[in-house]
Amino acid sequence: MTWLANFAMLSQGWRRFVLLFVAGAVAGLSVPPFFILPALFIAMPIWVWALDGAERRRGWRRLFGPAFTIGFAFGWGYFLVAFHWLGAAFFVDGGWVLAAMPPAIAALAAMIALFWGLASALAHLTWSHGAARIFALTGWLTVAEFARGHVLTGFPFDLLGYSLTGTDEMMQLASVVGVYGLTFLAPLLAMTPALVWPADDRPLSRRLAPFFLALAVIAAQLGYGWNRLAGITATERQDITLRLVQPLVYEHADFGNVDAAALIDRLLMLSDMRMNPNDQGLADITHLVWPESSVPFFLSTYPDALARIARMLAEQTVLLAGVPRQPYSLEVGTKREPPYNAVIAVNTDGEVIASYDKAHLVPFGEFLPFADLLKQIGITQFVPGADGWSHGDAKRRLMSLPNTPAMLVLICYEIIFSGDLGDVQGAQFLLNVTNDAWFDGSIGPAQHAHHARLRAVEEGMSLLRAANTGLTFATDPLGRITAELVPGQMGALDVRPHQKLATTVFAQLRHWPLLIAVLASLLIGFVGARLGRRRLPQ
Repeated sequence: MTWLANFAMLSQGWRRFVLLFVAGAVAGLSVPPFFILPALFIAMPIWVWALDGAERRRGWRRLFGPAFTIGFAFGWGYFLVAFHWLGAAFFVDGGWVLAAMPPAIAALAAMIALFWGLASALAHLTWSHGAARIFALTGWLTVAEFARGHVLTGFPFDLLGYSLTGTDEMMQLASVVGVYGLTFLAPLLAMTPALVWPADDRPLSRRLAPFFLALAVIAAQLGYGWNRLAGITATERQDITLRLVQPLVYEHADFGNVDAAALIDRLLMLSDMRMNPNDQGLADITHLVWPESSVPFFLSTYPDALARIARMLAEQTVLLAGVPRQPYSLEVGTKREPPYNAVIAVNTDGEVIASYDKAHLVPFGEFLPFADLLKQIGITQFVPGADGWSHGDAKRRLMSLPNTPAMLVLICYEIIFSGDLGDVQGAQFLLNVTNDAWFDGSIGPAQHAHHARLRAVEEGMSLLRAANTGLTFATDPLGRITAELVPGQMGALDVRPHQKLATTVFAQLRHWPLLIAVLASLLIGFVGARLGRRRLPQ
């Protein structure tokens, strides 16, 4: 390790860039579903050592100089590994589109790596050569991760904190600090080997103390999780039973070429299927759930669909279906609005009694940022249709139906926004409908599902997740999966949500503890730098 530390400090130019890029790629192995946590402990110290040897410049070049490049290279490698699965969407259309996949994924990773480059540069402004420097880098890196989860609607996939959630026990700390709190903790712990090597005149036992302290913190995290899982009993609700349908609808890729009648036949068959000799079909089901894009056409174009659905539903059953929804009204002469990606509630009379329109759309996937400018140079969003989707109202995520506990409806990746789900206080459980078929065969669906589970832990509520091709499952309020369908399996799953837990610490305090930790970390870095300068010979 001393050799690696010296190599990282002394490397310059392209060699340093490649080293940091490879180190970032190694760190990317710590994200779901890999969870190779030792990779983070190997990679993060290289970033610290590289900054130890980074030359300082004057003026504005000090901010966008070698320290920025070091963080950018590390981030680029990390995000290429973490987000490589996004390339699977290009295989849906195939052909010439595949040629655009490598540069598109590389460009996306590079754009997001800018956040880490800036964090690295800001940390280097108050750099020292003691323990304070890892607090400085941790603080600014946490700020960067929080920013990428919020700027331009945010893209908080694979925050560093997910590396500390590989088991049910480890996930429980999210109920206290949330995934952003874990994002502060993960790099701080993983950088401790930089305080051990390179070797100096201190005794080995003293140099190893920070590393062993990091291991002790992880052990304490496991202990807290084990105690929480053992001490809380999750109780199923008896007033509601949902049937989650996993229909394997691949027609979502071409909305204009759908056999509506055949697709409705498949959905109705799966919805009313008998899973065992004692199964009563929909007779005991209060809510039937079809996932996002399960109906990839406007119901108005197939008027008989609602009538067929109504005939299939039992007297007490309500259908919650992921569908495209046209705006209810348009003024004469106004520009036609794009449709909504919606969940509608249909009763036994075939009436739509409630709806929720997806509010947090995927940039470049469901809407085009700076559309007027980018369309002029031929850039469009990667979704069917030319106009993308309209943004819904996030305040309407809470769906209250007759004789039904309030549920918080979240469509697709809306579930990954920690602390920004909506009216969680008024909800009794989380319902997530999604379509990850674009990314079948990659780690994307498993990664998305794990992110969703952590929201259940943070909020202390059950999560029911209906996915088009998988993963369809239910969790208790502790994030443990209680029932699931195998990915790629066409079928249905009958589940009951659990009673909501008493408010978690995270649900009460949200990101305030994180803010205090980040400010304290930056202060430690600043003080360490000032004290270090005073010790220099005059």
